[in-house]
Amino acid sequence: MREAGSLRGRLLRRLALLLALLLIVSGWTSYLNGRAAADRAYDRSLLAFARAVSERMETKDGALQVNVPYLALDAFAYDSAGRIFYQVLDFDGRLISGYEGLPAPPDTAARTQDYPALARFYSADYQGLGVRVVSLLQPISEPGLKGMAEIRVAETDGQREALARSLLNDTLWRMTALAIGALLLVWLAVSVALRPLAQLSVAVTERQPDDLRPLPNIAVQRELSPLVNALNGFTGRLRNQFERQAQFIADAAHELRTPLAALKARIELGLREQNPAIWRETLEASAQDTDRLTQLANQLLSLARIENGAQSIAQGGAQRLDLAQVARDLALAMAALAYKRGVTLALEAEHPVRVIGEPTLLNELLSNLLDNALAHTPVGGSVILRVAEGGVLEVEDDGPGIPEHDRKKVFDRFYRRQANGKGAGLGLSIVGEICRIHRAEITLGEGSLGGLIVRVTFPVID
Repeated sequence: MREAGSLRGRLLRRLALLLALLLIVSGWTSYLNGRAAADRAYDRSLLAFARAVSERMETKDGALQVNVPYLALDAFAYDSAGRIFYQVLDFDGRLISGYEGLPAPPDTAARTQDYPALARFYSADYQGLGVRVVSLLQPISEPGLKGMAEIRVAETDGQREALARSLLNDTLWRMTALAIGALLLVWLAVSVALRPLAQLSVAVTERQPDDLRPLPNIAVQRELSPLVNALNGFTGRLRNQFERQAQFIADAAHELRTPLAALKARIELGLREQNPAIWRETLEASAQDTDRLTQLANQLLSLARIENGAQSIAQGGAQRLDLAQVARDLALAMAALAYKRGVTLALEAEHPVRVIGEPTLLNELLSNLLDNALAHTPVGGSVILRVAEGGVLEVEDDGPGIPEHDRKKVFDRFYRRQANGKGAGLGLSIVGEICRIHRAEITLGEGSLGGLIVRVTFPVID
């Protein structure tokens, strides 16, 4: 398996990225909120200064005048901690006092609703400085002089920016401390949460190669339980496979040892004789024994091929096959054997039947079923091979059949219904293994001919 890095490190990195994004968003919103709070605080002072200027407006000789002492201007400048600019405009927009060139309010600046005054607040640039400006309209009603004067007061943004940045820095320090604390807590929590994995790793590492017992009962989190159960299930299947393999090797050794010992003894006895007729009899018997050993070896090899075929199917090597065509080809190949044994072999496969399977294993299944049926059918009897819709394969003969109490046992390896039987007891066992691999259902019953009928039902595909 390709190593994907540390789970703890990946979790911490992603959490740190998320916290960094939250920190940026929180800092930006804190800056905006701080600037808005600073504007509200300092706008009140601007409006107060504008009102103070309006109170010093008077009419003299039919003209509007205003007298703003520098002392008052300095006092407001000291309170605001920034530079103050002001100007007073008459009814016609002419400057009558203050600084020239203060920017006029834009059309988008709305009248403030925070204070009971005809005032508008806006931001602008003045003499290369960023300023906050209030425009206050002051109504004048004197004999012969009526109209609306305008008072503009501007203050540099330095103090407002300082207050907003102070709030921003305070927020960033607090959020950074919280983020670092959160990462430390998460690191500790993840370390504790991953401790059962470390215990499982130690338990697996310290095991002997042949120890396939379930993993120890270690308390794990709910998310880890499926992994532990899957590992226990896998080791259980592996243990069963090893046990079956060991049992098969033991049975195979026993089955091979006995006929090999008998063959050796027969040959040694024949060598002691001087009569050529006895030699020929010994050779003929040895040839028969060799045929049985060859059949047994071939069936053992078939079992090995079944394991390879099962692995091929597990790796996606199964194919879409026409079961009827497979049956036709094999029936044609075994027609000569049926004729030699004096048995009629019939095929009923009219329509294509599509199944998913491994070709070699399906041929092995049909070969064993037909060979078993031909071996137990008397001379002059019949064997019928049928392929029907629904993925059904049937092999029927008119032999002696199998009693119901023996129908499950015949799928066991090396099981013989008769102690002196000629077979090795592997034919139907091979068939059963192939059916299991293909998830097919196999049943034994009594056919219409009076003998045995074997029915294999494969999963149906479209």
